[in-house]
Amino acid sequence: MRTAVLLCVAGVLGAAAPAVLAQDDEMYKSKNCFACHRVDRNHLGPAFKAVGAKYADEAGADAKLAQKIREGSGGVWGTTPMPPQAQVTEAEALTLARWILSLK
Repeated sequence: MRTAVLLCVAGVLGAAAPAVLAQDDEMYKSKNCFACHRVDRNHLGPAFKAVGAKYADEAGADAKLAQKIREGSGGVWGTTPMPPQAQVTEAEALTLARWILSLK
């Protein structure tokens, strides 16, 4: 019985994961990230998958990326700076950062 309950819970959580990722995918489009970034290829900025891979094993990477989203960044991926994204709230920046890290 216990195993059946755990399997049901795992199934529900597993089914919810793609919906969350799809929602985060829409957020990056609505917050203007798409102007410079693509998921799997470089554009004006690095591909999100490359960013996720670069920071995947770094402690506190989600908070670090969220800060870069809100405050901007430069010199990490070349000479083109990333301007601050003031229209993105702290909570949204953290959600976006976690989504990017999930793409690695």
